[in-house]
Amino acid sequence: MKFFCSAIALLFLAAAPAAAQHGHHQHQSKYAGQEKRNIKSLSPDDLAELRRGGGWGLAKSAELNGVPGPAHLLEMKDKIGLSAEQVAKIEALFKDMQKNAIAAGARMIDLERKLEGEFRAGTVTDASLQSALAAIGKARTELRYIHLSTHLKTPAIVSKKQIGLYNKLRGYASDPCANVPEGHDARMWRMHNGCK
Repeated sequence: MKFFCSAIALLFLAAAPAAAQHGHHQHQSKYAGQEKRNIKSLSPDDLAELRRGGGWGLAKSAELNGVPGPAHLLEMKDKIGLSAEQVAKIEALFKDMQKNAIAAGARMIDLERKLEGEFRAGTVTDASLQSALAAIGKARTELRYIHLSTHLKTPAIVSKKQIGLYNKLRGYASDPCANVPEGHDARMWRMHNGCK
């Protein structure tokens, strides 16, 4: 019996460091490392996307409901059979959207940088926080409007058949497992969509 108790005690002692180490990792934030960012709320990828006037996922409401955006239409112009006239109209839409999105993105970055500076300096107050968040929210809304309103203009330029082909090629068919969109890794796409 004494041997049995000693063996149990040794097992608990051996497991203690592993349990303590495991507990330590449970407290580490998923944000660890991000404290080194100049603007904590924006990753380098976010900044790059905003600076180039990219979609930043803001137009998903349109894109995933069959209202394509100009950038992807231009990328797929040959595969969906866009005419030279359609391409010219979509290019004009894209240039205007990109110009406006770059300006709006720059405003949003500046507002986030200002809020970051207040937190860094310890000068943020409830009133300044409310004001900063209202301005950031307005800038984000403006940016999202730029992207979504541009999507709204594409159905007047392309046919329903072209939109249907676009959606199929982008993988927006009823069965995402049957159609892997061009440019996506097939294995990762299937994994993220729960395909077998």
